[in-house]
Amino acid sequence: MRAYILIALWQARPGLGGYDVTDAVTYCFLTQAFIAPMQLFGGGLAIPERIRSGDIALDLVRPASLQLWSLAEDLGRASYLFLVRGIPPMLLGAALFGIKVPTDAGHWAVVLAGLSIAVVASFAWRYLLALSVCWLLDDRGVAVLSMVLMTFFSGMMVPLHLFPGLLGDIAAALPWAAMVQVPADLYLGKTDPAQALAFQAFWAAVLLGLGALGTRAIRHKVVIQGG
Repeated sequence: MRAYILIALWQARPGLGGYDVTDAVTYCFLTQAFIAPMQLFGGGLAIPERIRSGDIALDLVRPASLQLWSLAEDLGRASYLFLVRGIPPMLLGAALFGIKVPTDAGHWAVVLAGLSIAVVASFAWRYLLALSVCWLLDDRGVAVLSMVLMTFFSGMMVPLHLFPGLLGDIAAALPWAAMVQVPADLYLGKTDPAQALAFQAFWAAVLLGLGALGTRAIRHKVVIQGG
């Protein structure tokens, strides 16, 4: 249904946002493929539950970094979900509507790099939200807020290129754009690869840095629900 809506929109407004109809349909199925690997609706980490149960205390005294250990788990989860939940929507879109498929090996290398950094950025954002449970005791509020921000500002609903004026500029500069809009544009060949990857790497580094500071903070103050 979403693909048909986008087709109707682009037929009425050819070239909207710098995309043609095929670009728009491809974007539709790309974003569907991103949902599970990047956990665009939140979750995917066991940390909130481990904080509530008290098991986080054991995690924090282990010699392995909590952040790196969680990242390794999340990368494994994302890789599996990309295969079983990401590729099928793309194949369905190709069969029903026809989508763009890169043919150049260099292009594929850029796409895979963009997807990898997007997954890391998504993890880093969700890790910060998970750590907040140490103080909030419940992650439902921040999870809902995250879902709204991610859905609206990542490009999940519509390409950020359609946002008007200053709103579009702000949305394109926020970290959520690095998780959907930028990897989609890399796939479609609509952005400069070096600038796009640098933008993604910047936000991934910033969010991971904040996560490292948060991990350090909870070592000094861990609030566990129930005592």
